Amino acid sequence: MRKLAKDLPESERFLLRDQMSRAADSICLNIAEGSNKLSDIEFSKYLNTSETSLEEVVCCLDLILDDGHIAETQFEGYLREAEDLGSQLVAFGKKVRKQGIRL
Repeated sequence: MRKLAKDLPESERFLLRDQMSRAADSICLNIAEGSNKLSDIEFSKYLNTSETSLEEVVCCLDLILDDGHIAETQFEGYLREAEDLGSQLVAFGKKVRKQGIRL
């Protein structure tokens, strides 16, 4: 995501480029921050925030596609990766809520 965001035109610097970078960073940063919380329920909330940040990245990708900055095939590849990551986040969140398992 960082490379894609960096390769966007300068006109997108303060719009999609920065927004997508922040959202992508937020995915892993929320997992890291939540892993140190005292309760599994609280950790689960951070995992959910990671999921919503991933959705934000996908929305940015959709806008980038609409603006013609990436090809449909590139978009589809990124979307598959996002779907895989999303499935992992959902499964991990369910496991944390059900079994109290942490990192």
